[in-house]
Amino acid sequence: MAAGLFNPVTGKRLTKAWEADKVFPYLFQFYAEAEESLGQKFFYPQPIYQPFVSIAEQNDWMARSESRELKKFVERIFTESVYGDQTYDDFGGILINHTGYLNTNLFMQGLRLVLEKENAYQPHYFDISLLKIRNDKVNYKNYEGTNIIFCEGLGSLKNPLFGWVPIIPLKGETLSISIKEKPKAIFNRGVYLVPSGREREEEYLAGATYQPNDHTEGISTTAKAELEEKISALIKIPFKTNFQNWGIRPSTRDRRPVLGAHPLYKNVIAFNGLGTKGVSLAPYFSDLLADWLCHEAEIPSEINIARFKALYS
Repeated sequence: MAAGLFNPVTGKRLTKAWEADKVFPYLFQFYAEAEESLGQKFFYPQPIYQPFVSIAEQNDWMARSESRELKKFVERIFTESVYGDQTYDDFGGILINHTGYLNTNLFMQGLRLVLEKENAYQPHYFDISLLKIRNDKVNYKNYEGTNIIFCEGLGSLKNPLFGWVPIIPLKGETLSISIKEKPKAIFNRGVYLVPSGREREEEYLAGATYQPNDHTEGISTTAKAELEEKISALIKIPFKTNFQNWGIRPSTRDRRPVLGAHPLYKNVIAFNGLGTKGVSLAPYFSDLLADWLCHEAEIPSEINIARFKALYS
C-alpha cells in the first residue's frame, strides 16, 4: 500500500531529514541502476510543492532557505500563487527537489522475478523453530549460510530472537482517489497526492494518517474523513474516493533504523525499524549492512541494535 514518496525536507517545521546528505544521493543512484538492471520503470523523481498557509510562514522560509543545511534541497520559493488553478496557494509555496516517488509494487515484483531466476526466493512461511545456529553457520531445513538476516518489520515482535527490540507499530491509512486533471507537481500539505501506478492515469494515492495508538487491523471511518478533509483543503480539483487501505509501519522510539547482530549470536542479524521512510533509508543502510558483513564498515551507534541491549534478557 506504500505510496513510495521520498522527501529530504519533512515534518511540520519542514526540517532536513536525518542523514539526508548521505541517503538521498545514494537512493537516486540505487533506484536508477535498479531500473536498468530489472528492465522496468518504477522510479519517478519529481518536485514536491508545499503551499504556504500564511505570510509569516512565507517569510520564515525566505530566511531559512538560505541556510547551507537546506539550500541544496530547495528548488525555489514562490511568494505568490503559482499553481492556484489546482491548489490553495494564495501565499505561494516552496518547491523542494531531490524528491519523488517509487512504485513500490513494481519494484518488488521486478526484484522478486530476478531472485526467482537465481533460485534465491522461496514464498514459504519461515518456521523459526527449525533454525539451527552454530558459531560459524546457520542452518534452516536444507539451507546453510554464514549469517541470517531478519527483515521482518512488525513480525520481529513475535520472533523469540528479537522480540525484545522495541519496534513500535505506527498505523497509517490511505485513500485511492480519482481526480479530473493531472497535478502539475506532487502537492503535499498535511496529505500527499501521488500517482497510484495503476492503469488508470487519473487514480492517485492520498495519505497517510499517523495513528500511533491504534493497532487494530483494517480501515476506519475516522481516517477516511480526516484524509478527505485534508485533500479538500489542499486541492481545488474535484476528486472521488475509490477505496481505502491501511498498513502498520515498523517504527522505533528514536525514529532510527535497527541494524546489527543479536547479543549472543554474531551471525543472527536484524535489519528493521525503517518506519515511514523505508524507500529513502533502505538502499543506503542495506549497503552499509553489506559492508559491515564484509568487515569493511562499522554500524554507527545511533542505529546499532546494541543501543537496546539493556532490554535483552
